[in-house]
Amino acid sequence: MGAHRRLARTAPLLALAMLAVLAAAPQAMAADGVGLWGRTNDLVITLWAFGVMGFLTILVIGLSVIQIRAESRRERARAEIEQAPRH
Repeated sequence: MGAHRRLARTAPLLALAMLAVLAAAPQAMAADGVGLWGRTNDLVITLWAFGVMGFLTILVIGLSVIQIRAESRRERARAEIEQAPRH
């Protein structure tokens, strides 16, 4: 029964991903290097790649900060529970 639940959870995500790919296909198959941004050249590709690298760097740092804060909050709560007097 666990596999059925997992499939029921992932099926909508898979359908959404397939829909996104189908929606982006006309731009991906654009003729003569003209896509959503316009004419594609080396500068556009370089700036896009730097943007992706910057985004991923900021994402990793931001998620790490969130995880560190959540862990410290959990440890403080656990310490408060252990220090509380028991009846």
